[in-house]
Amino acid sequence: MHAIEKLLANKAGKDSVTTGEIVNCEVDLAGINDLYLQTVRSFHEMGGVKVYDPSRVMMFLDHYAPASTIMQAQNQKAFREFCWDQGIEMLMDIDQGVCHQVVADKGLAHPGEIIVITDSHTTTHGAFGAFGTGVGATDLAIILATGKLWFRVPEIIKINFEGKPPQGVYAKDIILHAIGELGADFAVYKAVELAGSTLQYLSISERMALCNMSTEMGAKTSYIQPDDVTMAFLNEKVTRPYEIYHTDPDFVYAAQVSFDVTHLQPKLAAPSSVDNVFDIQTFIDTPVDQAYLGSCTGGRCEDIGIAAGILKGKHIAPRTRFVIVPASKGVFLEAMAKGYVQSLVEAGATFVTPGCAACLGTHEGMLASDETCITTTNRNFPGRMGDTQARIFLGSPAAVAAAALEGKIVDPTPYIVKENA
Repeated sequence: MHAIEKLLANKAGKDSVTTGEIVNCEVDLAGINDLYLQTVRSFHEMGGVKVYDPSRVMMFLDHYAPASTIMQAQNQKAFREFCWDQGIEMLMDIDQGVCHQVVADKGLAHPGEIIVITDSHTTTHGAFGAFGTGVGATDLAIILATGKLWFRVPEIIKINFEGKPPQGVYAKDIILHAIGELGADFAVYKAVELAGSTLQYLSISERMALCNMSTEMGAKTSYIQPDDVTMAFLNEKVTRPYEIYHTDPDFVYAAQVSFDVTHLQPKLAAPSSVDNVFDIQTFIDTPVDQAYLGSCTGGRCEDIGIAAGILKGKHIAPRTRFVIVPASKGVFLEAMAKGYVQSLVEAGATFVTPGCAACLGTHEGMLASDETCITTTNRNFPGRMGDTQARIFLGSPAAVAAAALEGKIVDPTPYIVKENA
């Protein structure tokens, strides 16, 4: 069996599972964000009175942080009252940040466990050897009531990345390249294991970006086998026991694909599909109205540090705005401690509350019609960040920061200082 199958078998109380089998698994951590008040309604409609295990439930007020409409404020009030009534202590209020980063910051994502959140990018937690997946309101309500949820054991695909990435190429470029080559429907309801020699050069932050974006090829979940990089992070953050599963040597993958990143160029996903991927050279000198650095894909301290390295002592272009949204409170504090925030504010950047912000297209950085934005977020569909006539390019933190400096899309490689290479 694959490590993912062993994990699912254990959580289902079985010795083994097979591809396509339906299993009812114990869920270790269930999360609800403030888009999904219907979860609470569905819980009550099902006859729910008390949550099965409040200690395994997290509530995230991240998509509307802070609330920008009366309806959002009412929804958040209802979530708070539900947590207080149910004894859910892990209420992550509007100061905490994006659910996935908060879970990682608090050491709650680790190998061998199932994490289910009402957010499609829960695949992020594959970076820690966890089974992370997103579900809708009704499924999450079932977990609230029973502590369990059914899953179909997915086919497992292995994507190997080989070679050392050249300077100017980041995890975002690598995964965009794969999505562009394979297509947005390549891994629908499949598990994607990310492997290969390239991973040794990628930090936990970069691995989270890889796993996060696996959603954009349709993945049900993603997985990176824990190694020394993983363990260094876990040893600092995680305080409770966990189990690391290993794939049997004779396991047969549904498919295997390999990419050599040695000579990869910085990439962009052009409007308006994540698999519409090109070398950044294709769009050199395209004017940019807004550069946006943030989200569960590209809003970590490492990303902010890359931008600070490019912009320290300089100033953003006069007709371009640079919006930065730290992925979490922890990220924000770390970036402040390292001096990144001051450097970027002096360079003309605007910081906003940790959370999802304009990645969702609700507030704090929305786009007007006919504007162009380059962003570290994960989707560039029409209307994703505001007006449906806006154009969204997805790129690395370096590409975003360099564009903010020049007011146009440029190859970020010459702008990257050595300590952030």
